[in-house]
Amino acid sequence: MDCADLMHALRTARLLLRAPHADLAEAVADFLRRNSEHFAPWDPPRPAGLHTAAHQRELLASQALAQANGSAYRWFLTRHDAPQVVIGSASLSNVARGPHQGASLGYALDAAHQGAGLMHEALQAVVGEAFGPLNLHRLQAAYRPENARSAAVLQRLGFRPLGLARDYLFIDGAWRDHLLTERTNPDFVRPPEWGP
Repeated sequence: MDCADLMHALRTARLLLRAPHADLAEAVADFLRRNSEHFAPWDPPRPAGLHTAAHQRELLASQALAQANGSAYRWFLTRHDAPQVVIGSASLSNVARGPHQGASLGYALDAAHQGAGLMHEALQAVVGEAFGPLNLHRLQAAYRPENARSAAVLQRLGFRPLGLARDYLFIDGAWRDHLLTERTNPDFVRPPEWGP
């Protein structure tokens, strides 16, 4: 892990959330390979080669560029006691500035690490970054109605239900409904260009 990677990391009691960096390619590919069956019911179709370090190196470069220009943010979760093993990811995508000032929250956790509160811990840090330094006004997250773990973590984080989006994403061979949720930032600071 180099200094630039650490400078853009978020830290929690048990986790280091690392920003996209080429050094993570093999660890991210391994995370995806280990969890391919676990993620299959929840993820859209993925391109061939996704589970290779070469493919991840390309993706990490584009993710780092997006992070640098503020259009998207992604972090890869590692435990303090095993910093070279990626066990999850969290992201803010579709970042919109102007009058919207919002983003979509996404996340995934290794099957072997579920049930220990790690995703809640990681997402607290991500929401803190979104509503603190990034000064976003609104986050939205969507999950499949049968995904009880996602429902619980979002509720615990204070996300409120918005409604059901029918045929929201093509996943596991069919169009799947998703429940939409949101959370707004009570401490949002109006940009100076908006005037008084």
